Amino acid sequence: MNLPFAESYKIKMVETIKRSTREERERWIKEAKYNLFGLRSEQVYIDLLTDSGTGAMSDKQWSELMLGDESYAGASSYYKMKEAIQKILGYDYFLPTHQGRAAENVLFSVLIKEGNVVPGNSHFDTTKGHIEYRKAKAVDCTIDEAFHTEILHPFKGNIDVEKLESVLKSTPSEKIPFIIVTVTCNSSGGQPVSIENLKAIRKLADKYGKKIVFDAARFAENAYFIKLREKGYENKTIKEIVKEMFSYADIMTMSSKKDAIVNMGGFIAMRDIELHRQASVFNIMFEGYITYGGMSGRDMNALAQGLDEATEFDYLETRIKQIEYLGARLEEFGIPFQKPVGGHAIFVDAKKILPNLPEEQYVAQTLGVELYLEAGIRGVEIGTLLADRDPVTRENRYPALEFLRLAIPRRVYTNNHMDVIAVALKNVFDRRNEITKGFEIIYEAPIMRHFTVELKKL
Repeated sequence: MNLPFAESYKIKMVETIKRSTREERERWIKEAKYNLFGLRSEQVYIDLLTDSGTGAMSDKQWSELMLGDESYAGASSYYKMKEAIQKILGYDYFLPTHQGRAAENVLFSVLIKEGNVVPGNSHFDTTKGHIEYRKAKAVDCTIDEAFHTEILHPFKGNIDVEKLESVLKSTPSEKIPFIIVTVTCNSSGGQPVSIENLKAIRKLADKYGKKIVFDAARFAENAYFIKLREKGYENKTIKEIVKEMFSYADIMTMSSKKDAIVNMGGFIAMRDIELHRQASVFNIMFEGYITYGGMSGRDMNALAQGLDEATEFDYLETRIKQIEYLGARLEEFGIPFQKPVGGHAIFVDAKKILPNLPEEQYVAQTLGVELYLEAGIRGVEIGTLLADRDPVTRENRYPALEFLRLAIPRRVYTNNHMDVIAVALKNVFDRRNEITKGFEIIYEAPIMRHFTVELKKL
């Protein structure tokens, strides 16, 4: 008899979480203006708002914290991080930042100008925000299969090469500073990009003389899917696959709060020393000196260790099998979500659960509030609120898909928690016909509104 699967770690410390009553949750979410970001953490039972910075560090990472060098310039922790980036990712130059959006801010300050066009695969919210803040345009070239949740395509994060070439052909070359590839592609459901696709993008970039930037927050999860799903890679190690992945990119940004399993940190890495020099100016202005950026030495140490741990198969198998377990439970209950299961989250198809709710009433946000009221579980809307307004017309942008993302923190919850999530969502699903009204906005910021938006129940 084959042994059942078990986690590749054992638990050394626990944190108490508290249940609340329905009446308490109704009061709390109303006080938060129906914005799930506005809830206090102690008002949440199972927190799936994000997998960013919410993971549990290992004993080795905690040990590295104690070895941190907090020197202002030239700290040993900087060189430890530099060595890890060179060894695992293959880049000679890097700049530490406090998180991914800071890395984007520094890099885009060098590369993006007003009127530019940046093609890629379903740009993440902060990526699009930084592009549009600079009066440039993000163009989504993701394959069509990504927008059909029931289609079982192994690499729904892929860029459609024909769409990309169409943008490259129709746009003056000087208007396109780079092509961005998000691995895995968060906004399309945590979906991976294949090596075959990366090669095709590289070939096209070389043809048109364009640089490729990876948004690499979840690169290790992407490598795991390549190993499992792409022919010819089944016998390669995760680290070997990672090295090949990054060989197709000129530059990368990373929110290390994801696949480096730290609570804070990020970086930009590149091959070009001149770009490093230009970006260093903005890094010093926005983040800090080039050998610490926005990071403490102890966090750089933990990050370097995390890069090593996250690129091991056993860790990734445990991580992604938990997402698959939750997906299987939802499948039992007939709850629609983006398939196949992605690397860091389940993306629930809110439109299919609440088909009669008008899109202008924020369908995925309504589902998220209902799940919170049901069991104190906090997800996040990946839909119309996040899509924001068109920067020219100021009209709502309505995306093809309205997702409620349930992002699973790394090494934090057990499968018992996954069962609670699944049953709570089933309970909402069972009473879906009673949910007939959504929300309207009473306050919104001019950009990236979903973080601070205030809503009123209709």
